[in-house]
Amino acid sequence: MPAAFAVAGLVAIGLPASAVAAPGQCANPSGTYTGEVPWGQRLVDPARLWPLTRGEGQLVAVIGTGVDGQNTQFAPGQLEGGAGTERSDCDGRGTIAAGIVGAQPDASTTFAGVAPGVRLLPIRYTEGSGSSASDGGGGDPGALADAIGTALDRHASVVLIAVPAAFDSPQLAGAVSRARSEGAVVVSAASATQQGARTYPTASSGVLAVGSVNPAGEPVQTEAGDYLGVAAPGAELVSTSAGAGGAVAHRWPVTDPGLAAAYVAGVAALVRAYHPNLTGDQVLTRLTLTAHRPPSGRHDPRLGWGVLDAYAAVSSTLPADVAPPGAAPAPASAPAVVPAAAPAPATSDLAAGTIALAGVALAAAAGVTVAAVRRARRRNWRPSRFTP
Repeated sequence: MPAAFAVAGLVAIGLPASAVAAPGQCANPSGTYTGEVPWGQRLVDPARLWPLTRGEGQLVAVIGTGVDGQNTQFAPGQLEGGAGTERSDCDGRGTIAAGIVGAQPDASTTFAGVAPGVRLLPIRYTEGSGSSASDGGGGDPGALADAIGTALDRHASVVLIAVPAAFDSPQLAGAVSRARSEGAVVVSAASATQQGARTYPTASSGVLAVGSVNPAGEPVQTEAGDYLGVAAPGAELVSTSAGAGGAVAHRWPVTDPGLAAAYVAGVAALVRAYHPNLTGDQVLTRLTLTAHRPPSGRHDPRLGWGVLDAYAAVSSTLPADVAPPGAAPAPASAPAVVPAAAPAPATSDLAAGTIALAGVALAAAAGVTVAAVRRARRRNWRPSRFTP
């Protein structure tokens, strides 16, 4: 049975009712999801990249309400233990976010995470719905800063703020500064639903701030600003559920703009695994530079530089020091953003020769892509309206 959810009291950065367990109750699964591949997963299409990388070698810290280690769509040993970690999750949001990042493909369900090769570091800094109603369950910024510090001490390469705070603090700003200096990618969602509200460290310098979209490509969150980097799915989602009790279990449909950051964190891990020499800032530049631009072709205060393009972010041939979007115009001779050809995900009955031929065909298609990119540059990069 789905858990009951509270609406009253979710103010300030208020979270949607479908994402937060009611006070005094813990989140329960909707069941095992067996429907069509969820739209957010189709949009990001991580399986297209798995022949290149599944995120092996990357440790992604999931900072929020903990992660339920009894959901068996996480691989044995995938959830790191030790000091500062939490393998239980009454609230449920941490488990949902962790599943989007790294849940394993499983024959019982069409849902899978973006980067199933990563290891996950579950860190709880807030009880979520059990916290003060005035901050929407976001928790104390000082506690969040300590959680980021724990992630950095454990050498996390990607730090996902699954539940951002409603307020900033010098300690939190210092933790973000340390993360940037150590080369970690910090991803945080613009999840505020109250007009004029901001979340932190989402609005902090050096953080990849993530907006969210629904299946129609429309912004979900109210939070807006020039600090928004990219957008990703944040409505009508499917993911792993807390309260699984040793089974593969899911919650759906979940609408929570905070979960968009999980998609971006998963793709960031794929980028780091495939381009291990990039700095954290260079990973952020790659993610924003390759995004599908908003209809205006310019930065949008709720969508950032556009909707995440996982394939282009991982496979594109770009100079490591390429300028981020919004920087001074590059010389005319600068290379265009051209996604590399990658083999389609192989099925179990495909022979190695067939896979090789498919790679050759896709490589030929890259020539067509180059021509399309050149035409797009002549149109000043004005894309068509986003459609999932």
